[in-house]
Amino acid sequence: LDRTGQAITDINAATIAGTLRAAVQSRWGETLPTRFAVIGMGRFGGHELGYGSDADVLFVHEPREGADEQEAAQAAAAVANELRRLLQLPSSDPPLLIDADLRPEGKSGPLVRTLASYAAYYRRWSLIWERHALLRAEPMAGDAELGRRFTELIDPLRYPAGGLDEKDVREIRRLKARMEAERLPRGADPRTHAKLGRGGLSDVEWTVQLLQLRHGARLPALRTTRTRTALAAAHEAGLLDAEDAQVLDEAWLLASRVRNAVMLVRGRPGDTFPAEGRELGAVARYLGYGPGHAGELLDDYRRTTRRARGVVERVFYEG
Repeated sequence: LDRTGQAITDINAATIAGTLRAAVQSRWGETLPTRFAVIGMGRFGGHELGYGSDADVLFVHEPREGADEQEAAQAAAAVANELRRLLQLPSSDPPLLIDADLRPEGKSGPLVRTLASYAAYYRRWSLIWERHALLRAEPMAGDAELGRRFTELIDPLRYPAGGLDEKDVREIRRLKARMEAERLPRGADPRTHAKLGRGGLSDVEWTVQLLQLRHGARLPALRTTRTRTALAAAHEAGLLDAEDAQVLDEAWLLASRVRNAVMLVRGRPGDTFPAEGRELGAVARYLGYGPGHAGELLDDYRRTTRRARGVVERVFYEG
């Protein structure tokens, strides 16, 4: 699974990099009047993409020396929009959807900001959920130096000196509880929803990320965008005992493999087990179960994620 996630991430990063070059060259030749970088977020930044995943990103630019700032801003916005347009054109491959909704102010905020604008926003207005989201931020394409400086800008936010105060911890727990209550699709079984269900991907990731926010400043090994690497580092640092770390890791792996299996069997992304018997059987076969053993897969999934939810209750909600 780690190799698959890394490979799909690499393919998408290379696709974005090539498309970015094409978007620049079509109008500006070799040099854009502003430096431009694409920052991966979410599973893209975490090198954990699955089959059918879109790519969460932030766009950052910085006008070149002597360039007109308004012209640079217009060029950056045009390039970002052209990049997204090109990646959605019909071709022999599925479109690569670019999601920039994790940017400051969300959909209502500008699609592209300068590095200075990001700095000003995060200094004055950033909320805890934004610092949380930045744990997965990693430069993926464009100007490497600008990407490095963006990382330097956000590191004090996502790995705050002294960790989090209790107010921020309570807010993260409140946001997680609200997500569980409001974002689970109507009619979905919380015991078998791979992303938002009990002991699923969200449970494991938020638990690991809370440890990163609280301890990342003093423990360099926690400063990673990758869930399993951070989980192993938390165990090595004594923040999780061996059994709890293993339980969370097994649940995260199984939920991730289920999502990949559903995509391959049904041809579209999904976070729940198929209701149709033949499709469910195909998912079970992909995951290594013999013919007629789909029920065993469901039992194993519920047992694995139930144990993980117990760890989440203790470590995330009570720890």
